[in-house]
Amino acid sequence: MRQLSTLPLYSGTGSPARLLRHVQPIPRCCKRTPSSIRSLTTEPSSSPSSGGLPPGLEPTVHKAPNVQSKPANNPPSSPSSTAPFSTSYPQLAPDWDENPNLSISAFSELPSKNFGVNQHMIINEEFKEALRQILWKFRAPIRYAFAYGSGVFTQTSNPSGSTSGHPAAPQAIQAVQQGKGKMIDFIFGVSYTQHWHSLNLHEHRDHYSGLGSLGSYVVSQTQDRWGAGVYFNPFVTVNGTLIKYGVVNLDTLCRDLSEWDTLYLAGRLHKPVKILRDHPRVRLANQMNLLSAVRVALLLLPPEFTEYELYSTIAGISYMGDLRMSLPAENPRKVNNIVSNQMTNFRRLYAPLIENLPNVTFNDPRRSEWDWIENPEANMRLSQDMDPVKRGNMVRRLPKAFRDKLYFQYQSRYQIPRAEFTKMIEESTDEDPQRIHRRQGGPFDRRIAADDHLKEEVQNSIKKTIQWPSTMQSIKGLFTAGLGRTWRYIREKREKYRDSGKQPAQTAPVEGTEKSKSKME
Repeated sequence: MRQLSTLPLYSGTGSPARLLRHVQPIPRCCKRTPSSIRSLTTEPSSSPSSGGLPPGLEPTVHKAPNVQSKPANNPPSSPSSTAPFSTSYPQLAPDWDENPNLSISAFSELPSKNFGVNQHMIINEEFKEALRQILWKFRAPIRYAFAYGSGVFTQTSNPSGSTSGHPAAPQAIQAVQQGKGKMIDFIFGVSYTQHWHSLNLHEHRDHYSGLGSLGSYVVSQTQDRWGAGVYFNPFVTVNGTLIKYGVVNLDTLCRDLSEWDTLYLAGRLHKPVKILRDHPRVRLANQMNLLSAVRVALLLLPPEFTEYELYSTIAGISYMGDLRMSLPAENPRKVNNIVSNQMTNFRRLYAPLIENLPNVTFNDPRRSEWDWIENPEANMRLSQDMDPVKRGNMVRRLPKAFRDKLYFQYQSRYQIPRAEFTKMIEESTDEDPQRIHRRQGGPFDRRIAADDHLKEEVQNSIKKTIQWPSTMQSIKGLFTAGLGRTWRYIREKREKYRDSGKQPAQTAPVEGTEKSKSKME
């Protein structure tokens, strides 16, 4: 058996066949993987950091026998796969987020070999290949790409949608969507905004509204200077499939993931997505983003809670302050539907981070069971340490732009004079890489962590982060999508909103329902 060697990320031009010329033997140590870990390392095992083809271009290894097949839940094939939960996930390097280097250009520069493995969701192979084929239709270089939303991950047991949305979608897409023509959403990360749009306008002028006739400079300026820095082209057909794709500069994406300046894209990546082309900078920044989401959720949650409550809190962050949630244009059960139908994906995304945090732990005896990780019915108990010192450290480690908003919220609440507040912040700054006790919570952070109004102030900070860029992004859509496509988008959102009132409420695996009670006892 042979494995593809390390190659740069594909630029979108040329033949994929040329990538197959470089091969090298698989090291002996990589030939066997315990079954409990294999499902967590399938995607990244072919990343450059492990001597293979960059993620998103790895060869299909495990062919699914049926496009509607479910994740394997077979008994462990070896004693090693029955190990406790903590050994089922790769341990992160201690304090890897103390001084992350977001200028890296290779996967080998990540903190560890399997760093970010949790970000790669396992989906049906034929469906994944169909999504990749859509990317190959773009000759402009896409450095990072993921697919997301209800067109990729089912959010209800009875998915709605038009049966004629896709003109001629591949069979794999039709099967996964159960015949419903749900538009598939993509985000493309690019290195040079104007250059990308110049190439894409030449190749796919029909994807753009009338704004495209003004040229790539106007398009790129509209993207970068308005809203959250994303340019969407909705309701376009590629490979017979109806898609919407958003274009964002990699610098903008990494800044939002690491600092939460808008939470527009960071919030989307709080939920499970299917990464189709990976990039080391984005993988590192997104791991910071996911860890930040856990910390914010912990600040909002009581001492004891369940997985469902944790994941619902995280998934709900990006909808606080979103204009669409205050209008009849979004399903009010959206967060519940997302979490209820994707418990195993959320667990894959966040359980490794939880295991590596010192102040939160799974305290459920069922975690010793070998199959609980893949069990969508499981709803594990967790507990967190409410010590103000440890929670003060969490406050200090929040993303910089978001933390600054929280600080200003408390400056106003405590009526701290501006000069005194500025001096206090400067003395406790954690941006100096030479500082010995970097990112340790100071007196102000501990005071915030112990405040009875912390939950309220964190929520206000989230709303202030999201509200303006989200509103401007919606207004920008009138120009980037055009009136016709914008009206179609609003009409379909309103239909989903109306349908949500006709559907029975989803049964969520939370404490209080008979089903979950029996499992929690």
